[in-house]
Amino acid sequence: MWLFNLLVPSIEVIIMAVMIYYLLSFFWNTRAMDLLYGSLAFLAMYGLAKWLNFPVLEKLLFYVVNVAILAMLIIFQPELRLALSKLSLKSKKYREITEFDKFLDSIAQSIYRLSERRVGALVVLENQDSLEDLANKAVILNSRFSPELLESIFITTTPLHDGAVIIRGTTILSAATILPLADDTTLLSKSMGTRHRAGLGISQLTDALVIVASEETGKVSLARDGIMTRGVKIDRFKGIIRSVFSPPKTPITNKFNLRGLFNLWKGQ
Repeated sequence: MWLFNLLVPSIEVIIMAVMIYYLLSFFWNTRAMDLLYGSLAFLAMYGLAKWLNFPVLEKLLFYVVNVAILAMLIIFQPELRLALSKLSLKSKKYREITEFDKFLDSIAQSIYRLSERRVGALVVLENQDSLEDLANKAVILNSRFSPELLESIFITTTPLHDGAVIIRGTTILSAATILPLADDTTLLSKSMGTRHRAGLGISQLTDALVIVASEETGKVSLARDGIMTRGVKIDRFKGIIRSVFSPPKTPITNKFNLRGLFNLWKGQ
């Protein structure tokens, strides 16, 4: 017990240091930092007035500091809410699934906007097989996915529109990527051109999921495992991508349940 009482001050100092560091790192280089400096200055003046025994100044600064604290809570309510949200008890997996859902909605809207405008697009979603070799021979982007960026790449007046975009996770890895063409084109109709043939070819060689938007027909096709599915609607589009890239939910079984323990005890 005496050892715990000896360590209590050190533990309190460490906790306070972590709290102060977190607050400073959050407010650093923001407009809240100036007011934070001002509040610290008032606190220092209050401590100095108390130490020098200036009763009137001490009383005045006491009220000023109290009002300043309430004002900071009101003025910086959005910033404080954001800081507290980072301490959420939700698991990392939950946040990753939410991020994937946002990415899925964004890429679906982008692809179908391109198809409505009859703008051709070829997007390869990397799965387990690495596409690093193909990306290194193309234009490396390593950019966070955004609908605006993806749609800008495939505009015909840009130098990057001819070729495929490779996406790894939620990162656009490369653009203007040259893909191997499929040798067997029996699965392709006459209206499907080189873009569809390239998408089918990479799906035959890897486990990637390939998205093709046709500039001739405006239809969206998906290729996976050497099979091309044409005319995919947006709801089915999201469902297929979710089934490929979302991990299956497996129930957690309790191996050592009460029945097993009872049987084990009975056997002894």
